[in-house]
Amino acid sequence: MPGENGRFKTLKTTSCPKPMLFFILLAFRDIYPGQIPVNHLLLIFMKKKFYAHSSAIIDEGAEIGEDVKIWHFSHIMPNCRIGDKCNIGQNVVISPGVILGSNVKIQNNVSVYEGVICDDDVFLGPSMVFTNVINPRSAVNRRGQYLNTHVGKGASIGANATIICGHDIGAYAMVGAGAVVTKTIPDYALVVGNPAKQIGWVSEYGHRLHFDVRNIAICPETRQQYQLENNIVKKISK
Repeated sequence: MPGENGRFKTLKTTSCPKPMLFFILLAFRDIYPGQIPVNHLLLIFMKKKFYAHSSAIIDEGAEIGEDVKIWHFSHIMPNCRIGDKCNIGQNVVISPGVILGSNVKIQNNVSVYEGVICDDDVFLGPSMVFTNVINPRSAVNRRGQYLNTHVGKGASIGANATIICGHDIGAYAMVGAGAVVTKTIPDYALVVGNPAKQIGWVSEYGHRLHFDVRNIAICPETRQQYQLENNIVKKISK
């Protein structure tokens, strides 16, 4: 049953068939209203290994990995996939069809719309915005015309940035706070402004890369070397 702050205690089912246990939980909910939120009955029944605050809404059909944390007032919709060790902040919506890799961190007040795919280790800053329709009209139904956005492994999108749909964010790219992305961003690129323009390159640890006359740069934190060739940055194997 839910404990303090919406946490769950493990329910042992060895002596009770699962279907029977589910109906027992339903009866408990009716006898003690408010003790088990409706959206958590299924989670208890399936003994999921993730944390969800009691105010979060998790629809049936959502696929959620282990060690995921879902915080206050967030809504996880059907047919989305959330990888292991993701952190879903307060007031976040994960729409149907969204795919999140492992260790994705989503800060407060972010809506991840259908058509968005985030690879492992992506960071989405507070109140950043995805879109999925290029020419929205209230009176025109454009369902089924959504444009996809792919965010590559390790990329970071800053607070209040806006991503216009149909443009991908490369692996380990960094989008500055408040930027408006209107075109595809290369791997390791650093972009800022409205519209977003590239002003440099960053390492996998998020440090600016300064290339020498040989087009070699070194991350100051990891000492990893990178090479710039034909406007493409790649790691140099150690």
